Amino acid sequence: MKKPIRKELLDELLAEYANPEDLTGPEGLLKRLTGALVERALQAELTDHLGYEPNAAEGQGTGNSRNGAGKKTLRTDQGNVTVEVPRDRNGTFEPKLVKKHQRSFNGFDDKILSMYARGMSVRDIQAHLAEIYGTEISPDLISRVTDAVVDEVQAWQARPLDSVWPVVFLDALVIKVRDQGVVQNKSAYIALGMGVDGHKEVLGIWLESTEGAKFWLKVISELKNRGVQDILIACCDGLKGFPQAIEAVFPKTVVQTCIVHMIRNSMRFVGWAQRKAVCAELRNVYAAPTEQAGLAELDAFEAKYAQRLPAIASSWRSNWERVRPFFDFPADLRRLIYTTNAIESLNFQLRKVTKAKGHFPNDEAAIKLLYLALRNAEKKWTMVPRFWNSALNQLVIYFPGRLPA
Repeated sequence: MKKPIRKELLDELLAEYANPEDLTGPEGLLKRLTGALVERALQAELTDHLGYEPNAAEGQGTGNSRNGAGKKTLRTDQGNVTVEVPRDRNGTFEPKLVKKHQRSFNGFDDKILSMYARGMSVRDIQAHLAEIYGTEISPDLISRVTDAVVDEVQAWQARPLDSVWPVVFLDALVIKVRDQGVVQNKSAYIALGMGVDGHKEVLGIWLESTEGAKFWLKVISELKNRGVQDILIACCDGLKGFPQAIEAVFPKTVVQTCIVHMIRNSMRFVGWAQRKAVCAELRNVYAAPTEQAGLAELDAFEAKYAQRLPAIASSWRSNWERVRPFFDFPADLRRLIYTTNAIESLNFQLRKVTKAKGHFPNDEAAIKLLYLALRNAEKKWTMVPRFWNSALNQLVIYFPGRLPA
């Protein structure tokens, strides 16, 4: 149990307290106390390093001694605090509390990263820190703090992955990136995996201006090189070249188009007054118990709307090869792959943070922000679907021998 702070010490510290400013203001007690405690702790570290107390006789003839101190300004939760960092004559002292070249204390850099990950601009972060902490931070410093995660992003993008993924959802969001002096649209493709334990995990982010089989082959080969040996079901929406690429690397993977995307695409041809009725008719198609029943419902839909909405039935028929796997699955598996909402919800959060940026100066800046936003989103992914155990049992039956025992 930690020893409580003595009441007498607190009374002494608060002897001149008259208002909150005396405690939390720019020159308040918390700020001064932070500096004093850091300096005292650093002195204790140096004593431990040298092996003797200041001015102690046993320090004579040891070959090393105290050698004054250097001033350093730290960014803290209470604002900028100037502290004296003690030195030894041989230059072998390595402080642990405030390391060499360290300029922040008490997670100040984490606060910058947190604000940046929520889409705040560098100027907004600068103004917010000045208002809350009374700390003047240069834009260059904010950029250096956020750039420090680049190595972390690279390690994350290359990390080993589980060997088997029951379901992988793929989707993209469009962002603006400056490339060769011209701002252009690029797609950030995100792969979201559902693990054997039912938990979600983003497998990677890839930025590309055009998609196709060659691009997707590179992505899927990268996943395989990182340890993925099998994907049972891949859910996506009309990603050009993706089915051919994944079938080349994982020939047993079932590629399933997103039913909700199919419905949304159909609604482009329908006026607001008709949408509810048309959605109900289409539900008869994809909710049919078998593929034959689904095709019969599609025939009935086409006959009914042949004159008014011919493009809808045509769209479903042209995509039927990627719709038909849906009818083979039992109810809980259908619920799992019915929609890419799992990844669309994530993309909605990402769009909120990228919207504030306007455009990115380069690909690295875009990937950096997306990674930080993903890191925030993943903190909330603690639950598994309520029907996961049932769906997993159905996966074991439908894909025999492909899930780990």
